[in-house]
Amino acid sequence: METVVLLATEAASEGEFGFNFDILDSNLINLAILIGVLIYFGRGFLGKILSERRASIEQAITDAEQRQKQAAETLAQQQQKLTQAQAEAERIRAEAQERAKAVTAQIEAQAIQDVERMKAAASQEMDGERERAIASLRAQAVAMALERSEVRLKEQLDHSAQEQLIDRSLALL
Repeated sequence: METVVLLATEAASEGEFGFNFDILDSNLINLAILIGVLIYFGRGFLGKILSERRASIEQAITDAEQRQKQAAETLAQQQQKLTQAQAEAERIRAEAQERAKAVTAQIEAQAIQDVERMKAAASQEMDGERERAIASLRAQAVAMALERSEVRLKEQLDHSAQEQLIDRSLALL
């Protein structure tokens, strides 16, 4: 160790880097006085700066905590609104399905009624056509029967038979 100290003092005396154990020559006292003055006078200034910095950090932390609480409250409210909106959407969907079923049933019932009405109208129309055809056939049959009757009467009734028929009819009256 003595060699290190000896080397350091020799290096210092030659102007190079080394250890200088002379307290007065190394300015340790000056440095100690300077540090003491800085601590004595700078304590208030530094203390003020540090306390202001501490207060601003505490305020920032308090603000961050308040924002976190507000964000948590807002999140809870929005989640509640989302839950309500989902419930409302489910209710609307259920109502729409019920309404669709009711409308489908109503349309089916209306279609059945329309088919029945059409069947009844077709049946009535067929009955009417049948009646007209029967009436037409009857009229033709009557016309043919009258024609044949007239032809027979003309063949069977001569002039004297017609007079006898007229006389009998008058006698009956």
